[in-house]
Amino acid sequence: MTNLIVEVSKYLMILLMAIYTYANFRFFSFPDLERKRKVCARQNRAMFLLHFLAYVVMYLKTEDETLRRMLLVFYMGQVVFFLFYIYIYRFIYRNVSRLLVNNCCMLLACGFIMLTRLSLDKGLDKAFKQFVIVAAAAILSWLVPFIMERFWQLYKFQWVYAGIGLAALLVVWVAGNESFGAQLSLTVGGISIQPSEFVKISFVFFVASMFYQSLDFKNICITTVVAALHVVILVLSKDLGSALIFFISYVIMLFIATGNWLYLIAAGVLGKGATSIAYTLFDHVRRRFTAWKNPWADIDNTGYQITQSLFAIGTGGWFGMGLCQGMPNRIPVVEKDFIFAAISEEMGAIFAICVLLICLGCFIQFMMIATQMQAMFYKIIAVGLVMEYVVQVFLTVGGVTKFIPSTGVTLPFVSYGGSSIVTTFLLFSII
Repeated sequence: MTNLIVEVSKYLMILLMAIYTYANFRFFSFPDLERKRKVCARQNRAMFLLHFLAYVVMYLKTEDETLRRMLLVFYMGQVVFFLFYIYIYRFIYRNVSRLLVNNCCMLLACGFIMLTRLSLDKGLDKAFKQFVIVAAAAILSWLVPFIMERFWQLYKFQWVYAGIGLAALLVVWVAGNESFGAQLSLTVGGISIQPSEFVKISFVFFVASMFYQSLDFKNICITTVVAALHVVILVLSKDLGSALIFFISYVIMLFIATGNWLYLIAAGVLGKGATSIAYTLFDHVRRRFTAWKNPWADIDNTGYQITQSLFAIGTGGWFGMGLCQGMPNRIPVVEKDFIFAAISEEMGAIFAICVLLICLGCFIQFMMIATQMQAMFYKIIAVGLVMEYVVQVFLTVGGVTKFIPSTGVTLPFVSYGGSSIVTTFLLFSII
Protein backbone atom coordinates (compact mmCIF):
# COMPACT_ATOMS: atom_id res chain seq x y z
CA MET A 1 0.00 0.00 0.00
CA THR A 2 2.83 2.34 0.88
CA ASN A 3 4.51 1.77 -2.49
CA LEU A 4 1.24 2.53 -4.28
CA ILE A 5 0.80 5.80 -2.37
CA VAL A 6 4.40 6.78 -3.08
CA GLU A 7 4.03 6.05 -6.81
CA VAL A 8 0.69 7.88 -7.18
CA SER A 9 1.97 10.85 -5.15
CA LYS A 10 4.93 11.19 -7.51
CA TYR A 11 2.65 11.92 -10.45
CA LEU A 12 0.28 14.06 -8.39
CA MET A 13 3.18 16.27 -7.28
CA ILE A 14 4.31 16.72 -10.89
CA LEU A 15 0.75 17.63 -11.86
CA LEU A 16 0.44 20.14 -9.00
CA MET A 17 3.80 21.67 -9.92
CA ALA A 18 2.66 21.99 -13.53
CA ILE A 19 -0.60 23.65 -12.41
CA TYR A 20 1.34 26.09 -10.23
CA THR A 21 3.76 26.90 -13.06
CA TYR A 22 0.95 27.43 -15.57
CA ALA A 23 -0.70 29.85 -13.13
CA ASN A 24 2.67 31.60 -12.75
CA PHE A 25 2.51 32.70 -16.42
CA ARG A 26 -1.27 32.94 -16.66
CA PHE A 27 -0.97 35.68 -14.04
CA PHE A 28 0.60 38.03 -16.61
CA SER A 29 -2.28 37.68 -19.08
CA PHE A 30 -4.94 39.19 -16.79
CA PRO A 31 -5.24 43.00 -16.70
CA ASP A 32 -7.60 43.21 -13.71
CA LEU A 33 -6.44 42.74 -10.13
CA GLU A 34 -9.29 40.46 -9.07
CA ARG A 35 -8.47 37.74 -11.61
CA LYS A 36 -4.79 37.99 -10.68
CA ARG A 37 -5.75 37.35 -7.05
CA LYS A 38 -7.73 34.26 -8.04
CA VAL A 39 -4.71 32.91 -9.92
CA CYS A 40 -2.51 33.51 -6.86
CA ALA A 41 -5.04 31.75 -4.62
CA ARG A 42 -4.94 28.76 -6.99
CA GLN A 43 -1.15 28.76 -6.70
CA ASN A 44 -1.37 28.70 -2.91
CA ARG A 45 -3.67 25.66 -2.95
CA ALA A 46 -1.38 23.79 -5.36
CA MET A 47 1.70 24.61 -3.27
CA PHE A 48 0.23 23.50 0.07
CA LEU A 49 -1.11 20.26 -1.42
CA LEU A 50 2.24 19.44 -3.08
CA HIS A 51 4.05 20.21 0.17
CA PHE A 52 1.64 17.94 2.08
CA LEU A 53 2.05 15.01 -0.34
CA ALA A 54 5.84 15.23 -0.20
CA TYR A 55 5.88 14.99 3.59
CA VAL A 56 3.31 12.15 3.54
CA VAL A 57 5.68 10.20 1.30
CA MET A 58 8.69 10.88 3.52
CA TYR A 59 6.65 9.96 6.62
CA LEU A 60 5.63 6.63 5.08
CA LYS A 61 9.19 5.85 3.97
CA THR A 62 10.57 6.54 7.45
CA GLU A 63 10.45 3.63 9.91
CA ASP A 64 11.96 5.29 12.98
CA GLU A 65 9.13 6.59 15.21
CA THR A 66 11.21 9.41 16.70
CA LEU A 67 12.13 10.63 13.24
CA ARG A 68 8.48 10.39 12.20
CA ARG A 69 7.45 12.67 15.05
CA MET A 70 10.20 15.10 14.09
CA LEU A 71 8.91 15.08 10.51
CA LEU A 72 5.38 15.90 11.67
CA VAL A 73 6.56 18.78 13.85
CA PHE A 74 8.82 20.09 11.09
CA TYR A 75 6.02 19.90 8.53
CA MET A 76 3.56 21.76 10.77
CA GLY A 77 6.18 24.42 11.49
CA GLN A 78 6.62 25.02 7.76
CA VAL A 79 2.86 25.25 7.18
CA VAL A 80 2.53 27.85 9.94
CA PHE A 81 5.47 29.79 8.52
CA PHE A 82 4.11 29.83 4.95
CA LEU A 83 0.64 30.92 6.07
CA PHE A 84 2.11 33.60 8.31
CA TYR A 85 4.51 34.85 5.64
CA ILE A 86 1.91 35.02 2.86
CA TYR A 87 -0.87 36.73 4.80
CA ILE A 88 1.18 39.00 7.07
CA TYR A 89 3.10 40.35 4.07
CA ARG A 90 -0.20 41.23 2.37
CA PHE A 91 -1.49 42.82 5.56
CA ILE A 92 1.62 45.01 6.07
CA TYR A 93 2.09 45.94 2.40
CA ARG A 94 -1.23 45.94 0.54
CA ASN A 95 0.39 46.51 -2.86
CA VAL A 96 2.97 43.73 -2.54
CA SER A 97 3.46 41.54 -5.61
CA ARG A 98 1.54 38.43 -4.60
CA LEU A 99 3.18 36.48 -7.41
CA LEU A 100 6.66 37.12 -6.00
CA VAL A 101 5.52 36.18 -2.48
CA ASN A 102 3.99 32.96 -3.82
CA ASN A 103 7.07 32.08 -5.88
CA CYS A 104 9.31 32.76 -2.91
CA CYS A 105 7.26 30.29 -0.84
CA MET A 106 7.13 27.67 -3.60
CA LEU A 107 10.90 27.71 -4.10
CA LEU A 108 11.40 27.52 -0.34
CA ALA A 109 8.97 24.59 -0.17
CA CYS A 110 10.95 22.73 -2.87
CA GLY A 111 14.14 23.44 -0.94
CA PHE A 112 12.68 22.22 2.37
CA ILE A 113 11.38 19.04 0.74
CA MET A 114 14.76 18.17 -0.79
CA LEU A 115 16.81 19.17 2.27
CA THR A 116 14.51 17.09 4.49
CA ARG A 117 14.89 14.11 2.19
CA LEU A 118 18.70 14.55 2.00
CA SER A 119 19.08 14.80 5.79
CA LEU A 120 16.65 12.07 6.86
CA ASP A 121 19.54 9.79 7.88
CA LYS A 122 21.16 12.66 9.85
CA GLY A 123 18.22 13.65 12.05
CA LEU A 124 17.08 16.52 9.79
CA ASP A 125 19.91 18.71 11.13
CA LYS A 126 20.53 20.77 7.99
CA ALA A 127 16.82 21.07 7.19
CA PHE A 128 16.11 22.41 10.72
CA LYS A 129 19.02 24.87 10.50
CA GLN A 130 17.78 26.10 7.15
CA PHE A 131 14.27 26.60 8.53
CA VAL A 132 15.52 28.71 11.43
CA ILE A 133 17.56 30.90 9.06
CA VAL A 134 14.60 31.24 6.68
CA ALA A 135 12.26 32.34 9.48
CA ALA A 136 14.74 34.93 10.78
CA ALA A 137 15.50 36.22 7.26
CA ALA A 138 11.78 36.53 6.45
CA ILE A 139 11.18 38.69 9.52
CA LEU A 140 14.18 40.86 8.64
CA SER A 141 12.98 41.24 5.05
CA TRP A 142 9.65 42.72 6.19
CA LEU A 143 11.51 45.82 7.37
CA VAL A 144 13.18 46.52 4.03
CA PRO A 145 10.22 48.06 2.11
CA PHE A 146 9.37 50.12 5.21
CA ILE A 147 12.90 51.55 5.33
CA MET A 148 13.14 52.21 1.58
CA GLU A 149 9.78 53.95 1.55
CA ARG A 150 10.83 56.43 4.23
CA PHE A 151 14.54 56.96 3.52
CA TRP A 152 14.38 58.11 -0.08
CA GLN A 153 17.86 59.74 -0.01
CA LEU A 154 19.65 56.38 -0.11
CA TYR A 155 21.51 57.53 -3.23
CA LYS A 156 23.69 59.88 -1.12
CA PHE A 157 25.64 57.06 0.56
CA GLN A 158 27.48 55.69 -2.46
CA TRP A 159 30.91 55.65 -0.79
CA VAL A 160 29.51 53.99 2.32
CA TYR A 161 28.21 51.15 0.12
CA ALA A 162 31.55 50.90 -1.69
CA GLY A 163 33.61 51.07 1.52
CA ILE A 164 31.60 48.39 3.32
CA GLY A 165 31.63 46.11 0.29
CA LEU A 166 35.34 46.39 -0.44
CA ALA A 167 36.28 46.04 3.24
CA ALA A 168 34.20 42.86 3.60
CA LEU A 169 35.73 41.30 0.48
CA LEU A 170 39.26 42.25 1.58
CA VAL A 171 38.77 40.59 4.97
CA VAL A 172 37.67 37.37 3.27
CA TRP A 173 40.66 37.50 0.92
CA VAL A 174 43.10 37.98 3.82
CA ALA A 175 41.54 35.79 6.52
CA GLY A 176 38.72 33.81 4.90
CA ASN A 177 38.11 30.07 5.14
CA GLU A 178 39.04 28.08 2.06
CA SER A 179 36.43 25.83 0.47
CA PHE A 180 37.04 23.81 -2.71
CA GLY A 181 39.97 26.00 -3.71
CA ALA A 182 38.31 29.38 -3.05
CA GLN A 183 38.23 31.70 -0.05
CA LEU A 184 34.52 32.20 0.49
CA SER A 185 33.55 32.59 4.13
CA LEU A 186 34.35 33.92 7.57
CA THR A 187 33.58 32.19 10.86
CA VAL A 188 32.14 34.55 13.48
CA GLY A 189 31.05 33.09 16.82
CA GLY A 190 30.93 29.61 15.34
CA ILE A 191 28.68 30.78 12.47
CA SER A 192 29.97 30.66 8.89
CA ILE A 193 29.13 33.78 6.85
CA GLN A 194 29.76 34.39 3.14
CA PRO A 195 30.22 38.18 2.88
CA SER A 196 30.17 38.24 -0.93
CA GLU A 197 26.46 37.35 -0.80
CA PHE A 198 25.70 40.53 1.16
CA VAL A 199 28.09 42.65 -0.88
CA LYS A 200 25.88 41.87 -3.91
CA ILE A 201 23.31 44.24 -2.39
CA SER A 202 25.74 47.03 -1.44
CA PHE A 203 27.41 46.74 -4.86
CA VAL A 204 24.14 47.37 -6.71
CA PHE A 205 23.28 50.32 -4.43
CA PHE A 206 26.74 51.83 -5.02
CA VAL A 207 26.47 51.60 -8.81
CA ALA A 208 22.89 52.90 -8.84
CA SER A 209 23.85 55.84 -6.60
CA MET A 210 26.78 56.81 -8.83
CA PHE A 211 24.82 56.60 -12.07
CA TYR A 212 21.85 58.44 -10.60
CA GLN A 213 24.02 61.41 -9.64
CA SER A 214 25.93 61.69 -12.93
CA LEU A 215 26.43 59.89 -16.22
CA ASP A 216 29.38 61.93 -17.46
CA PHE A 217 32.44 60.02 -18.63
CA LYS A 218 34.55 60.86 -15.58
CA ASN A 219 31.94 59.52 -13.16
CA ILE A 220 31.49 56.37 -15.25
CA CYS A 221 35.26 55.80 -15.15
CA ILE A 222 35.35 56.20 -11.35
CA THR A 223 32.40 53.84 -10.94
CA THR A 224 34.00 51.30 -13.26
CA VAL A 225 37.28 51.37 -11.33
CA VAL A 226 35.53 50.77 -7.99
CA ALA A 227 33.35 48.05 -9.52
CA ALA A 228 36.47 46.45 -11.01
CA LEU A 229 38.10 46.45 -7.55
CA HIS A 230 35.17 44.37 -6.25
CA VAL A 231 35.67 41.88 -9.07
CA VAL A 232 39.47 41.78 -8.75
CA ILE A 233 39.32 41.02 -5.00
CA LEU A 234 36.82 38.22 -5.69
CA VAL A 235 39.15 36.83 -8.36
CA LEU A 236 42.10 36.97 -5.95
CA SER A 237 39.93 35.07 -3.44
CA LYS A 238 39.23 32.60 -6.29
CA ASP A 239 35.49 33.16 -5.86
CA LEU A 240 35.02 33.29 -9.62
CA GLY A 241 31.30 32.52 -9.59
CA SER A 242 30.56 35.65 -7.57
CA ALA A 243 33.06 37.66 -9.65
CA LEU A 244 31.15 36.71 -12.80
CA ILE A 245 27.82 37.69 -11.22
CA PHE A 246 29.22 41.13 -10.21
CA PHE A 247 30.78 41.69 -13.63
CA ILE A 248 27.66 40.86 -15.67
CA SER A 249 25.38 42.83 -13.34
CA TYR A 250 27.58 45.91 -13.60
CA VAL A 251 27.76 45.74 -17.39
CA ILE A 252 23.97 45.50 -17.72
CA MET A 253 23.43 48.36 -15.22
CA LEU A 254 25.89 50.49 -17.18
CA PHE A 255 24.13 49.71 -20.44
CA ILE A 256 20.65 50.43 -19.01
CA ALA A 257 21.84 53.74 -17.55
CA THR A 258 23.66 54.97 -20.67
CA GLY A 259 22.15 53.05 -23.57
CA ASN A 260 25.65 52.93 -25.10
CA TRP A 261 26.35 49.71 -27.03
CA LEU A 262 30.11 50.40 -27.05
CA TYR A 263 30.27 49.74 -23.31
CA LEU A 264 28.55 46.40 -23.86
CA ILE A 265 30.96 45.37 -26.64
CA ALA A 266 34.01 46.49 -24.65
CA ALA A 267 32.81 44.52 -21.63
CA GLY A 268 32.42 41.41 -23.77
CA VAL A 269 36.02 41.70 -25.00
CA LEU A 270 37.33 42.33 -21.46
CA GLY A 271 35.30 39.42 -20.09
CA LYS A 272 36.76 37.02 -22.65
CA GLY A 273 40.28 38.20 -21.83
CA ALA A 274 39.68 37.90 -18.07
CA THR A 275 38.41 34.34 -18.52
CA SER A 276 41.59 33.35 -20.35
CA ILE A 277 43.75 34.94 -17.64
CA ALA A 278 41.81 33.14 -14.87
CA TYR A 279 42.29 29.83 -16.70
CA THR A 280 46.04 30.47 -16.89
CA LEU A 281 46.48 31.61 -13.28
CA PHE A 282 44.32 29.28 -11.19
CA ASP A 283 44.69 25.51 -10.94
CA HIS A 284 41.17 24.90 -9.69
CA VAL A 285 39.74 26.81 -12.67
CA ARG A 286 41.70 24.57 -15.05
CA ARG A 287 40.48 21.49 -13.14
CA ARG A 288 36.86 22.60 -13.39
CA PHE A 289 37.25 23.38 -17.08
CA THR A 290 38.84 20.00 -17.72
CA ALA A 291 36.10 18.27 -15.72
CA TRP A 292 33.48 20.12 -17.75
CA LYS A 293 35.11 19.37 -21.09
CA ASN A 294 35.48 15.63 -20.47
CA PRO A 295 34.43 14.48 -16.98
CA TRP A 296 34.64 10.81 -18.04
CA ALA A 297 38.42 11.05 -18.48
CA ASP A 298 38.88 11.42 -14.69
CA ILE A 299 35.61 10.05 -13.35
CA ASP A 300 37.10 9.01 -9.99
CA ASN A 301 38.56 12.43 -9.21
CA THR A 302 37.89 15.81 -10.86
CA GLY A 303 35.00 14.52 -12.93
CA TYR A 304 33.26 12.64 -10.12
CA GLN A 305 30.81 15.37 -9.05
CA ILE A 306 29.59 16.28 -12.54
CA THR A 307 29.30 12.65 -13.67
CA GLN A 308 27.28 11.76 -10.58
CA SER A 309 25.06 14.75 -11.33
CA LEU A 310 24.54 13.59 -14.92
CA PHE A 311 23.84 10.03 -13.75
CA ALA A 312 21.23 11.37 -11.32
CA ILE A 313 19.50 13.50 -13.96
CA GLY A 314 19.55 10.66 -16.48
CA THR A 315 18.28 8.11 -13.95
CA GLY A 316 15.39 10.35 -12.93
CA GLY A 317 14.11 10.76 -16.46
CA TRP A 318 10.97 12.81 -17.06
CA PHE A 319 9.01 11.62 -14.02
CA GLY A 320 11.73 10.93 -11.45
CA MET A 321 12.49 7.97 -9.22
CA GLY A 322 10.19 9.30 -6.50
CA LEU A 323 11.03 10.81 -3.13
CA CYS A 324 13.42 8.61 -1.10
CA GLN A 325 13.78 6.27 -4.09
CA GLY A 326 17.00 7.61 -5.59
CA MET A 327 20.59 8.08 -4.37
CA PRO A 328 21.17 11.85 -4.51
CA ASN A 329 23.56 11.75 -1.52
CA ARG A 330 26.17 10.20 -3.78
CA ILE A 331 26.67 13.63 -5.37
CA PRO A 332 29.27 15.67 -3.41
CA VAL A 333 27.87 18.89 -1.89
CA VAL A 334 24.47 17.97 -3.29
CA GLU A 335 22.52 20.15 -0.84
CA LYS A 336 24.30 23.31 -2.06
CA ASP A 337 25.65 23.58 -5.59
CA PHE A 338 23.99 20.45 -7.01
CA ILE A 339 20.51 20.40 -5.47
CA PHE A 340 19.01 20.77 -8.95
CA ALA A 341 20.42 17.33 -9.80
CA ALA A 342 18.75 15.86 -6.68
CA ILE A 343 15.42 17.40 -7.71
CA SER A 344 15.82 15.98 -11.22
CA GLU A 345 16.62 12.48 -9.94
CA GLU A 346 13.77 12.08 -7.47
CA MET A 347 11.10 14.52 -8.69
CA GLY A 348 11.86 14.22 -12.42
CA ALA A 349 12.85 16.49 -15.29
CA ILE A 350 9.33 17.90 -15.67
CA PHE A 351 9.33 19.02 -12.03
CA ALA A 352 12.87 20.44 -12.36
CA ILE A 353 11.95 22.38 -15.51
CA CYS A 354 8.95 23.81 -13.64
CA VAL A 355 11.34 25.04 -10.92
CA LEU A 356 13.32 26.84 -13.64
CA LEU A 357 10.14 28.31 -15.10
CA ILE A 358 9.17 29.65 -11.67
CA CYS A 359 12.57 31.37 -11.52
CA LEU A 360 11.84 32.74 -15.00
CA GLY A 361 8.48 34.01 -13.73
CA CYS A 362 10.31 35.87 -10.96
CA PHE A 363 12.65 37.38 -13.55
CA ILE A 364 9.73 38.58 -15.70
CA GLN A 365 7.97 40.11 -12.71
CA PHE A 366 11.22 41.78 -11.61
CA MET A 367 11.69 43.32 -15.06
CA MET A 368 8.09 44.53 -15.17
CA ILE A 369 8.61 46.24 -11.81
CA ALA A 370 11.88 47.77 -13.07
CA THR A 371 10.18 49.23 -16.15
CA GLN A 372 7.51 50.83 -13.96
CA MET A 373 10.08 52.75 -11.91
CA GLN A 374 10.20 56.40 -12.95
CA ALA A 375 13.21 57.33 -10.81
CA MET A 376 16.43 56.13 -12.49
CA PHE A 377 17.94 55.28 -9.08
CA TYR A 378 15.29 52.65 -8.35
CA LYS A 379 15.23 51.43 -11.95
CA ILE A 380 18.97 50.70 -11.91
CA ILE A 381 18.71 49.00 -8.50
CA ALA A 382 15.92 46.76 -9.78
CA VAL A 383 17.84 45.87 -12.96
CA GLY A 384 21.05 45.16 -11.02
CA LEU A 385 19.33 42.87 -8.54
CA VAL A 386 17.40 41.14 -11.35
CA MET A 387 20.65 40.37 -13.18
CA GLU A 388 22.32 39.06 -10.04
CA TYR A 389 19.38 36.74 -9.49
CA VAL A 390 19.05 35.40 -13.03
CA VAL A 391 22.81 34.99 -13.58
CA GLN A 392 23.07 33.02 -10.34
CA VAL A 393 20.25 30.70 -11.45
CA PHE A 394 21.91 30.25 -14.85
CA LEU A 395 25.34 29.48 -13.36
CA THR A 396 23.92 26.95 -10.91
CA VAL A 397 21.76 25.03 -13.37
CA GLY A 398 24.32 25.36 -16.16
CA GLY A 399 27.02 23.82 -13.96
CA VAL A 400 24.79 20.96 -12.78
CA THR A 401 23.73 20.01 -16.32
CA LYS A 402 27.26 20.38 -17.81
CA PHE A 403 26.12 23.27 -19.99
CA ILE A 404 28.95 25.40 -18.54
CA PRO A 405 31.80 24.66 -16.09
CA SER A 406 30.69 24.50 -12.46
CA THR A 407 31.10 27.81 -10.61
CA GLY A 408 30.08 26.75 -7.09
CA VAL A 409 27.07 29.03 -6.61
CA THR A 410 23.76 28.06 -5.03
CA LEU A 411 20.21 27.97 -6.40
CA PRO A 412 18.39 30.88 -4.68
CA PHE A 413 15.82 29.84 -2.04
CA VAL A 414 16.30 26.14 -2.86
CA SER A 415 19.90 25.29 -1.93
CA TYR A 416 21.23 24.98 1.61
CA GLY A 417 23.11 28.06 2.82
CA GLY A 418 22.34 30.80 5.31
CA SER A 419 24.04 33.75 3.62
CA SER A 420 22.41 32.94 0.29
CA ILE A 421 18.96 32.67 1.88
CA VAL A 422 19.23 35.99 3.73
CA THR A 423 20.55 37.81 0.66
CA THR A 424 17.81 36.42 -1.59
CA PHE A 425 15.14 37.48 0.90
CA LEU A 426 16.62 40.99 0.93
CA LEU A 427 16.78 41.05 -2.87
CA PHE A 428 13.11 40.07 -3.22
CA SER A 429 11.95 42.49 -0.54
CA ILE A 430 13.86 45.43 -2.07
CA ILE A 431 12.23 44.85 -5.43
